[in-house]
Amino acid sequence: MRAVSSEIFAPGLLDGQAALVTGGGTGLGRAAAAELIACGAQVVLAGRRAEVLEATAARLGPAATTATGDIRVDDDAERIVATVLERHGRLDLLVNNAGGQYFVPAEAIATRGWQAVMRLNVGGTTRMAELAVERAMRPAGRGTIVNVTLSPHHGLAGMTHSSAARAAVESLTRAWAERWAGDGIAVIAVAAGHFQTDALDKYPAPVRESVARMVPLQRLGQPREHAWLVALLASELGRSLSGSVVTLDGARDNWCGPWPPPAITDDGGDVPVEERRPAATR
Repeated sequence: MRAVSSEIFAPGLLDGQAALVTGGGTGLGRAAAAELIACGAQVVLAGRRAEVLEATAARLGPAATTATGDIRVDDDAERIVATVLERHGRLDLLVNNAGGQYFVPAEAIATRGWQAVMRLNVGGTTRMAELAVERAMRPAGRGTIVNVTLSPHHGLAGMTHSSAARAAVESLTRAWAERWAGDGIAVIAVAAGHFQTDALDKYPAPVRESVARMVPLQRLGQPREHAWLVALLASELGRSLSGSVVTLDGARDNWCGPWPPPAITDDGGDVPVEERRPAATR
């Protein structure tokens, strides 16, 4: 997976930029890092597992380096940002991709479970954003922060704690966009739907099997599609979207349940088409 030209963006779109991708060793973070490199950026992959980060960096080529640490721990978060500045002298893009949750009914979520999910998804994201602004972006008078959240927004059955945490991050995104606009910093959230990544393997089989059926597009997203959106937001166009929540989920946000719902299908399993009266003629 050596650096190659982007499939859709002009060569050199992000030349000279330095990016930090948390949770960059796997899944959507790895895909985003690969596309940023294809667009010309230098990327630091951050995460807790050194061996995973190093394996990914080896696949991505010399434009990718690593910084091991836990964004929930202040000293680690500070060291990660300091590492980017030591290597590149700048930090143009922070992709707050690190996050997590586990499958459990809402009524069974223990206090420790709520605290763990909030600490990672809200606390870690907040700390990384603040450090990027304070140490790099505000002094430079420019920067972009992309916060990865989740779709659907009407709730994730079995992962209520994550729905609440990601909603908090989207609210923070809007507040930060206003707060840091005068410093030349854009803040955008990407609400990611269901993507074909290894992360799906940790969920129960019935959940995995039903995921694609819950998407009106009738397929899972491909990691490269998410990566393209991240690269777009890192470009000049992305700055005009500051304060926005951009949803990439194959219309999953518009529907709760399998598509099409059995109750509205005909005998052939198709959705009936409404009969329309002919347009009036003059």
